[in-house]
Amino acid sequence: MEVSSDIFRHIIHYSFHLLVPFLFAKLLWKKNWWKAALIMVATMLMDLDHLQADPIFDPNRCSIGFHPLHTLWAGIFYCGLLAVPSWKWRAVSVGCLWHLCTDFIDCLLGGLWP
Repeated sequence: MEVSSDIFRHIIHYSFHLLVPFLFAKLLWKKNWWKAALIMVATMLMDLDHLQADPIFDPNRCSIGFHPLHTLWAGIFYCGLLAVPSWKWRAVSVGCLWHLCTDFIDCLLGGLWP
């Protein structure tokens, strides 16, 4: 049985969003890894900016640069959060930056990035 590339793309995309933050948390915040992982998974809420788009979901649209929380300026802000001396805010930062990386990878896999 052959698996279509779209299914592979979605498996990669959602496992990167939902599973990799637990790996990052274990590596970066050994003491608070469970809380850090949940914080990073919670950064999926940045996808609420998709509600402003019409249509809300378009499988042929790259989120990077299109939605407000997926822009270069947002990415710069997320990088700035790394300077905040709190592991919780750093977990938010890493979660948001990983979210952008994951969406960029999805754009590449979908042939949506020039």
